[in-house]
Formats: sequence, C-alpha cells, structure tokens
Amino acid sequence: MGDLESNRRSLLMAAPLLLAAIAAGDKSGAGGGIKLGPPPKTGPDPRETFVQQYDQIGFQPWGNLPPHSGEMAKLYGDFDKPGPYLVLMKWNPGWFSAPHSYATDRIQVVVFGTWFVNSGNEFQPQDALPVGPGGYVKRTARTPHYDGVPANQPDPAVIAVFGVGPVDQLLIDPTQPSFRQV
Repeated sequence: MGDLESNRRSLLMAAPLLLAAIAAGDKSGAGGGIKLGPPPKTGPDPRETFVQQYDQIGFQPWGNLPPHSGEMAKLYGDFDKPGPYLVLMKWNPGWFSAPHSYATDRIQVVVFGTWFVNSGNEFQPQDALPVGPGGYVKRTARTPHYDGVPANQPDPAVIAVFGVGPVDQLLIDPTQPSFRQV
C-alpha cells in the first residue's frame, strides 16, 4: 500500500479519536469549547448512545508491570484480538517503556498531562519529545519506539490509544525489563 493510502487510512482512523480526546480534555467548560445549552433531562437512549464520564472509567494495572508505573482502561475492543480498539493509558511520572514495536499502526492523542516520546533501538529517555494535551502521535507498525513520563513531571499523562489488533508487541531487547524507572 502506498504512503498516501496509508496516511489517508491513519487520518480517517484518527479523526474520531482526536475529537473524543479534545472533548474529554476540557473538563471546565471554559477554553472555547462548544456550548450546546443545558444537558437533556433524560439523556441519550443507552441502547443507542453509551456514555461513560471520565471519573467513572475504571483504570487497571497493566498486566505484570511494576506497581504504580501506569494503568489502562479498555474502552472499546481488545488490542490482543482482531479488530479496532480504544484504550486510555495513564503513565505515572518516573516510568518509561523499553524500546518495542507493534504489528499495526497506533494512533494516539494526549488527553491530560505531558507524555514524552522517542523512537529507535537505543533507550535515551532524556532525548524524548514532550507532547502536551491534544497532541497527536502516530506509531508506524514495526518501528521501534518508547515513551513515558520523567520523574520530574508533576502529574501523570493520560493518552487515548486507537488501533487495530492484535498488536503483537515485541521488545527490542527481551533480556531487559519492559518498563524502566527513570
């Protein structure tokens, strides 16, 4: 598939995620958000429109990763099974993933905090690029990368991640831990 078609597909997949992340990011009602008047008294029909407020989302530890390193909330689908998925990942300060890759592209939008991203086989978190709320990151399939939140950051970062499973994560150096304290 050509680069143009791949980029078009990624943008089409990213549009709903970006809109959802931007809407979720403005909890105050200020900052130029669209105001549609008071909420309806009965709300949408839950058989047609599912709504879950941020404070009702259940974050869980990420498998067997170190305690307090991060949490995940699976919102739609499953990244270990075929089909689309959407998760929220919460990275706590002081933790980075080790260099790894995925079998499929991933579309990511920072919802809260600042997330630090880098690519390559060598783990150099000090060179990671900060990405703030609303920032968009596309990870290309089978390219090595790593990310996290340095210890000197005051708050965790929450990232909305969309893709198509299964992701088939591969560590670049499987002899090293998959998460590293920095």
